[in-house]
Amino acid sequence: MSSDRLIIFDTTLRDGEQSPGCTMNFQEKLRMAHQLEILGVDVLEAGFPASSQGDFESVQAIARQAGPKIQICGLARCMHSDIARCWEAIKDAANPRIHTFLSTSDLHMTYKLRKTPEQVIEMIADCVAYAVSLTPNVEFSCEDASRSDKDFLCRACGTAIAAGATTINLPDTVGYAEPAEYAELIDYVIRNTPGAEKAIFSVHCHDDLGLGVANSLAALKVGVRQIEGALCGIGERAGNAAIEEVAMNVVVRKDYFGLETNIDTEQIYPSCRLLSMIIGKPIPNNKAIIGANAFAHESGIHQDGMIKNRQTYEIMTPASVGRTETNLVIGKHSGRNAIRVKFEALGYKLSDEQLQTVFEAVKELADRKKTIYDEDLMAMVQEKIYRQPDVYRLRHVSVQSSDSGGIPPTAAVIMDVKGEERSHAGFGVGPVDAVFNVIADMVGRHPDLDNYSINAITGGTDALGEVTVRISENGFSAVGRGAHPDVITASAKAYVNALNHLEEIERSGRRVHSQDGYGEN
Repeated sequence: MSSDRLIIFDTTLRDGEQSPGCTMNFQEKLRMAHQLEILGVDVLEAGFPASSQGDFESVQAIARQAGPKIQICGLARCMHSDIARCWEAIKDAANPRIHTFLSTSDLHMTYKLRKTPEQVIEMIADCVAYAVSLTPNVEFSCEDASRSDKDFLCRACGTAIAAGATTINLPDTVGYAEPAEYAELIDYVIRNTPGAEKAIFSVHCHDDLGLGVANSLAALKVGVRQIEGALCGIGERAGNAAIEEVAMNVVVRKDYFGLETNIDTEQIYPSCRLLSMIIGKPIPNNKAIIGANAFAHESGIHQDGMIKNRQTYEIMTPASVGRTETNLVIGKHSGRNAIRVKFEALGYKLSDEQLQTVFEAVKELADRKKTIYDEDLMAMVQEKIYRQPDVYRLRHVSVQSSDSGGIPPTAAVIMDVKGEERSHAGFGVGPVDAVFNVIADMVGRHPDLDNYSINAITGGTDALGEVTVRISENGFSAVGRGAHPDVITASAKAYVNALNHLEEIERSGRRVHSQDGYGEN
């Protein structure tokens, strides 16, 4: 591989999915993996197979659906049992990779591992060699590298390379490093590690001090050629380096970095938007690259400059990251083929049956909403196609409410509860509270509502309202999403969706944070 090629290693489905509130079900992981492949990431870390049976099954399914151009990676602790389990999950991929890790800082070795430095070196040699016996594509990570002794890092990395590792990762696990000192540490390790020329060096930076992307980019200047991160920067605690920010830095500032990536930048916004819908977290308006305000100009001086020459205040175009300036292309007169082509352009490959489902939904929406945007279509396909089978299914909801005293807000709901149609009515403090109370009574469970948020997907008074709720009960937590021009209906759909997720999570035994105790990079 040429020295000007940057490998993008995506951990949205592993480190990203571990973060509270970002849990995905089986089908959502498969859909996200497919989109990441379309985006052009080089390595997809699909999960942590030893952490749970559910994670094993999703990693295995992703490995089996992946094409020949992408590497499918599984994470494993420096333990033979973890590595064997990882290999079992990824072995059917066209290009499998085992990623094993072990702490190398004095703090971690003393208090977390309770191992001596010599024991750690022995474990690295033994476990990397075992992984290499299964596949030549092995990555080794020195957990908490940024707080490790630099000479011990050289020894650990040299041991891993001698055992056959072809990628060496030096993570800033707790987001402690500053860009200049981090680059200095990595430069020292690369220059002083025996056999360094045989491996590609990588970084995995967390954002605890807001420096995940900055530290990752600083590492490129001293020879790192793989960056690990997640879409929208999701991940443990404050998150990871944001893949879209790394990619666009390299593209926009090619004069500075002199590097190439395999990322299709026009798939950046569709990919981030899909993730946002899956995990139920809206993209902040001021988010770099993909936020609604990233290409908005309100200042008169800026607007004047834009009119005269876009480059005065825009260093990249909306189209370059997949945000079209004119979204309206689908309406009530659109045919099936036009809708199919549009969804393919958005990254969705639909079967004939799925196409018919969204075709009917588009026609229904077009009767209520004169302007249909890309965001509307993406919300629609996520809800109509990529959702889990329903234990509970909303049929109709009606609400009466006023600002006067007397009768409180009243909701009437008809829904299917485990195959049985039921109807019920009740009151609440407000219309949403009334709907939630009625649905809770109908399904026979009353979870805590931890979070409720509503976001207008597009502009205008007829915009689809996208509601996200987070509920918890008996130590389990679930996120639900719903979209509809009527925000009360959207709220009801989101609540029912969350209840369905809660049922699934309880069946699988997955608690709020299923991978606690398994470490990170």
